[in-house]
Amino acid sequence: MNRSPRRQISILVIEDDPGDLGLIRTNVRLAGLRSIGEDDPVTWASTLADGMAAATASTPDIVLLDLSLPDSSGIATVEAMRARVPTVPIIVLTGQDDHQLAEAALHAGAQDYLAKGQLFQPDALGRAIRHALVRQKLETRLRLFDAALNAVASGILITDVTSAIEWANPAFSEITGFAMADVLGRDPGEVLNSGKQDRRFYQGMWQTILAGQVWTGELVNRRKNGGLFDAALTISPVTSGDGNIHHFVAVMQDISVRKATDERVQHLAHHDQLTDLPNRMLLSDRLFQSLAQVRREQGTLAVLFLDLDDFKPVNDTLGHDIGDLLLKEVALRLRGCAPRDSDTVARLGGDEFVILLAQIDKAADAAVVAQKTLAALKRPFVIGPHGIEISTSVGIAVYPEHGEDVSRLLKNADTAMYHAKKAGRGCYRFFRELTATTRA
Repeated sequence: MNRSPRRQISILVIEDDPGDLGLIRTNVRLAGLRSIGEDDPVTWASTLADGMAAATASTPDIVLLDLSLPDSSGIATVEAMRARVPTVPIIVLTGQDDHQLAEAALHAGAQDYLAKGQLFQPDALGRAIRHALVRQKLETRLRLFDAALNAVASGILITDVTSAIEWANPAFSEITGFAMADVLGRDPGEVLNSGKQDRRFYQGMWQTILAGQVWTGELVNRRKNGGLFDAALTISPVTSGDGNIHHFVAVMQDISVRKATDERVQHLAHHDQLTDLPNRMLLSDRLFQSLAQVRREQGTLAVLFLDLDDFKPVNDTLGHDIGDLLLKEVALRLRGCAPRDSDTVARLGGDEFVILLAQIDKAADAAVVAQKTLAALKRPFVIGPHGIEISTSVGIAVYPEHGEDVSRLLKNADTAMYHAKKAGRGCYRFFRELTATTRA
């Protein structure tokens, strides 16, 4: 395969001494920076003004800059040239071996410096040019990486091995409210600690990253204003060639909105949209869990199945909007009838509700809740300008007497509710009572 021909570099020499210019041209040829038959890569300017004009006309690959020119001298010369060609490497030429001046030139933007006496040393100029070009490429890459790190939406922290913060990008400040000056030298665990994670959580994190492994997880952090936010965090150890860890890089994302959305979706999937009560799916799950617990503890629970009496006429005469408002008020009253936080009030749909008493001492406890429920729903409802009176029929199934699984208990409680309606409505019945009646 034929390789592309090597491109000859272009060199701008800003030097007022023709003798030094001749040495530079000789060294350029000896360093292999110019091949036989190629054009002279050197463009010469004897003043800073002419050099800046030449750089503007055709940007060179590298600039050799004398610090003592007829129209400029010292660090101001470097600063002016750097402003004109900010991405071009500059090698400063000094008349004497003045290291202090050379270091000042490096701080002003030069890539390297060379005393003119070194022009007589073999390949000194060629080596300086090659090194300056390599450093320029590295600096270009570093600027690109810096721009990328500062542009990403994720917060990025770099700490030393003791967890002292050395650098943070703008996104970190936007997410947390902490400026770079606020966190420099501090431990992120101290700055962002919300108190929501225990010691074991952080011990596991440190165990992972000190072993040289990447840690990924979610936690709750605290902003500068005291507000909390959910964060997805990845911490990567940075190791040297011998495997020793010398830095950590943490990448953080604020996932509060996503978490809230996920929680809302989960809530909607398990709750009735009208009353916000648990739906059939969540009721079945809680009943399953409660059954597992009472089996272990040899305890008792009860399921109360409720169906509103004469609810259809409300919809037919007053409209479904009033009917929906009535159902929401019913839900509020039923919540007040469940005696324990572990109990569940659910809406199955329409005008059917269930109260799960997750733990009772005896069947009579369920009867007490049923009576309380009947009384609560018998009180008149005021919906807008309407006074509405309804009642409810309640069927009760008790574990383990009336069923030992979710479907059996719900079915038997439903059956008991229909017998309560047949008994005159506005009352409750246990499943065992109706079986005895049936047999009779």
